[in-house]
Amino acid sequence: MRPLRIVLVTRRYWPLVGGAETIMASLAVEFRRLGAMTTILTAQWDKTWPTSCVLDDVPIIRLPQPTRRGWGTLRYMNHLHRWLRKYQTDFDVVYVSMLKHDAYTAIGALASTTIPIVLRAEGGGPTGDCQWQRESHFGNRIRARCLQANGLVAISPAIYEELIREGYPGAHIHRIDNGVAPSTPINQNPRQAARQSLAEANTELQFPPGAKLAVYSGRLHPGKGLKHLIEAWPRVLKDWPTARLWLVGEGEERATLRELIHAHGLTNHIALPGIFDSLDDVLAAADLYILPSFEEGMSIGLLEAMARGLPTVATDIPGNRAMAQHGVTSQLVPPGDTIALAAAIRQVWSDDQTANRMSSAARERLVRQFSLKSVAQRHLELFEHLVADKNQPRIEPNKTT
Repeated sequence: MRPLRIVLVTRRYWPLVGGAETIMASLAVEFRRLGAMTTILTAQWDKTWPTSCVLDDVPIIRLPQPTRRGWGTLRYMNHLHRWLRKYQTDFDVVYVSMLKHDAYTAIGALASTTIPIVLRAEGGGPTGDCQWQRESHFGNRIRARCLQANGLVAISPAIYEELIREGYPGAHIHRIDNGVAPSTPINQNPRQAARQSLAEANTELQFPPGAKLAVYSGRLHPGKGLKHLIEAWPRVLKDWPTARLWLVGEGEERATLRELIHAHGLTNHIALPGIFDSLDDVLAAADLYILPSFEEGMSIGLLEAMARGLPTVATDIPGNRAMAQHGVTSQLVPPGDTIALAAAIRQVWSDDQTANRMSSAARERLVRQFSLKSVAQRHLELFEHLVADKNQPRIEPNKTT
């Protein structure tokens, strides 16, 4: 029997790393481990990047993406359309990240075929895919095209409900959580080795022996609540004067965050080290993971911290509550509340016994509910069902609106 051939479409991909990119990369690798053949289609954001390469045994094809806004998007869409049309006999199913331009293009390119197209809603709320469709140019047109997909994946209950409210038919929406591979729990020796390795690679990441380290990873975006985390840090320093905070990632708010760090006199306490090919050493070096977001779909960063057995502090929002239980696996605080955020950090660092208990409970929950293997298997079951049922027509927009 021929292996299932999957094309994963994601406009952003390595070395541009965020939660959506991380999960697509992880799924691509896990699909191959489970016997499927996977290919990544993405954009060539920088002309110096190779147009094709192999990463973790997964072929990556980068399509032209000029930097000029608008024109760059149109060019990328045209190249994506041509590629899918040209190589349509080389794949069985297409899995698209986000309900945006890539989804519109993929459905249009393969409209005359029976190849199933599955869309993945990556976010919810004000920064989510549905809100983007409501506010962006051509958003209504893109939504009408997305309604013709063979299936949609909702990564959290909140995103599922949002898709329902926007008119996406429930029979075509599949609830599949994000997942990560369980890691070896962190202990003191690997932590010190990771800190030393990172300090040698980047002098900005040096700090006193024995100092506490908290980490955030993800996009540097206003919706992530990072300004409030920076403003909370002086309160943390009252109890832990040598504590360090690393805001790992890239994004449009980087310059603003750097100015805020400087304005609060925190240059020696908070670092913006950029992105890493892998967060293994970063998480191994940390004592705490913090996610102060206002909105989340299902944070890969939080799942990775749980997998490592790291204590976590996160905001009490639907996407985080789907993974973390207050007082059981994490400390949850109201979004935007700097006082509560600082108090939760100080509480975790002041009570090792409780922190260890929550970390163990979080890792047990991750292994039970959010393992990458089980998540990938659920995807493959969905894809195989849709491929076997190719005679099923695409959703007609006028039947759902």
